[in-house]
Parts: sequence; structure tokens; C-alpha cells
Amino acid sequence: MGAGWAADTADLGAGATLDRATLDQWAAPYRGWHYYPTHVMPAAPNIPGAEAFKNTDVPTVYQLPDDERWYMSFIGFDGQGYNSFIAESRDLLHWTHYRRALGFGPPGEFDHGGCVLGAYLYESYEIKAARRLKRWNGQFWSLYGAYPRLGGYELRPGYEGVACSDDGLVWRRAQDRYILSVHDPGCGAWERDCIYQPWLVEDAGRFYNFYNAARGSIEQSGLAFSTNLLDWARHDGNPVIRNTPGGFDERFGSDPKVFRDGDHWTMFYFGVDGKGAAHIMAAFSRDLLTWTQHPEPLYRAGGHPTGLDRTYAHKISLVYQPAHDTFYLFYCAVGNQGRGIGLLTSKPLPLPGAAE
Repeated sequence: MGAGWAADTADLGAGATLDRATLDQWAAPYRGWHYYPTHVMPAAPNIPGAEAFKNTDVPTVYQLPDDERWYMSFIGFDGQGYNSFIAESRDLLHWTHYRRALGFGPPGEFDHGGCVLGAYLYESYEIKAARRLKRWNGQFWSLYGAYPRLGGYELRPGYEGVACSDDGLVWRRAQDRYILSVHDPGCGAWERDCIYQPWLVEDAGRFYNFYNAARGSIEQSGLAFSTNLLDWARHDGNPVIRNTPGGFDERFGSDPKVFRDGDHWTMFYFGVDGKGAAHIMAAFSRDLLTWTQHPEPLYRAGGHPTGLDRTYAHKISLVYQPAHDTFYLFYCAVGNQGRGIGLLTSKPLPLPGAAE
């Protein structure tokens, strides 16, 4: 996209760094939640026809218009690359009917090594709104992370593509070219080695792509803009989430998930500290451009009482269940039961096997 779009972002205004009291106030509703005792999706879900795909990761929950079921997209790794899968639930706890949503791209293409769905176009980004997919130009849409080569785990350099779907369950490329890569003329020094996972926000007729990227072994998060989901221009102020020396996000500030939260925006992301542990973090903004990171994690690796997230607690999906006035925060929990999908809730839930 041309310079005209970049110049047009000036009218969004400049945010100010937020003080610690404000950060504490805005973070408080998301602290002190309750750990569900087990993975809600195990490390080896035994997907029919795709049994080799394990290590479930990147949960993203959504609903479809006129359908009260919840769907979760997630990825599995088969030793060669990623595929994206879908499961469904009626209670946000028991997930069934696993099937493939988006597989490997064509040989030689930017997504041949696997595709990671999860940056969906929603009807609303309000934090308590239903995560209901929005039709735009007659289709559902998602940005996705992608890798060009088979044969390993996230083989660099990563790319991002855009996918569409007629039913919200089976997805395909919306165009045959990538939307972000390390080869772009506008690629910054902070992201020159690998582009990772996007998160899509629509606000006031503009699309925002929050994404993490790497230079060497350091990851930070940036922002790109679009008016059509196909052509993107990077924000001049990137990265918007930066590493904090000596902090819980000293090495990574990654996988941003952004929601409108009253009079401000709340971002959930994960930080990796100097010891290699991943924690669920939060940052806040009034304008979607200028972000202030809370220095303390919302949830630290090893917080789960059974050791379920002893190594990593990261990559969240937040859903509000109005019938119970309860938030469900799904996350990738890596610990003594492998890499699976864990759950935190703002109110305690019945334990597995208990009478309801």
C-alpha cells in the first residue's frame, strides 16, 4: 500500500504512556482467576485421519451466526509442520468433532510448511461480546501465520497470509500471495528474521494486524494497517510491544490479542523472561497505537497447582459466557502433561466428574 495510507493514520492521534495506578486498575479484573484442573484439549487429541498431529497449540474460540455452539481452532504438529484444526463444544469444556480446517500449502509456496489460523474477523471486539465471525464481502475471514518449508518446527522465515471460508469451518487461501514477510521493503530491523502470528482487529472501518516477529532469538510485536484485508502497511512506530530489560518479557513480547475494554483497549500477550519461562501478560492503550505494558504477569508459568503449565503459560483466547457471567481464558499450557490447551475462568467451575 502507498504512502497515502501511512499518512492517513496520523488522524488516529497519539496515546500517552499510562501510569502504574491506571495499569493496576485495568489489569485487576483479569487477575486471581481459577485454574481448571486438566487440559480441556490434550496434547494428543487423536484427530481422525490426522493422528500424527500432536502438541495442541494456539487456541482461538469463536461462534458462527445463528449457531450457539462454540468452535475452537487450534494447531497440531506432526514433526514436519503445522496444520490447523477445528473442534466444537456446547459448554466450553468438552471439545469434540475434530477435523482439519487448513492444511499444508502447495510445494514451493510461502505456506507449504503449515498454516496457523486464529486471527478472525469478528462482529465485535468488545471484551464481553460474543466471538462471532463476521461476513465481509460474503465470506468469513482470517489472517494466518505460515511457514515455507516442511521438516521442522517453525522453520524460518515465517510469513502471513489471508484465508476465507464459506461456512467458518473449512478454510482456503483468499489470495495466493502473502500479506507480510521479511522480504517486504518496509520490513524493520526488529522483524527481519521471522514473521509469526497475526491478530485481526476492525475499528472505525480500518483493519489492524497485531503480530509478533523475531530478530535472532528476540521477539517483539508490531502493527500493520489495511482497508481491504489484502494489502497491508506497517506502522511507523513499530514495535508497539517491546522487550523490557530484566522483565518478564525480556526475550519475547509475543502473540498479542486485543479487545475493546470500556474506554480503552486491553491486550493479552505472552512474555518470555531471561530464564526462558513464558507468562501471560497485559498491555493497555487508548488509541490502538501507543501501548503501555504492565510489568507483572497476569499469570506466571508454573501457577497451575498440578504443574500443567510448569514450563509455559501463553497464547490465550478469551471468551465471555453471559449465561454464567464468566470469562473463559484458554491458553497453551506446557508442563507435566505435555503441550495442550488449559483453561482459566473468572468464576470457579464444577470439577471434572463432579455432579452438577
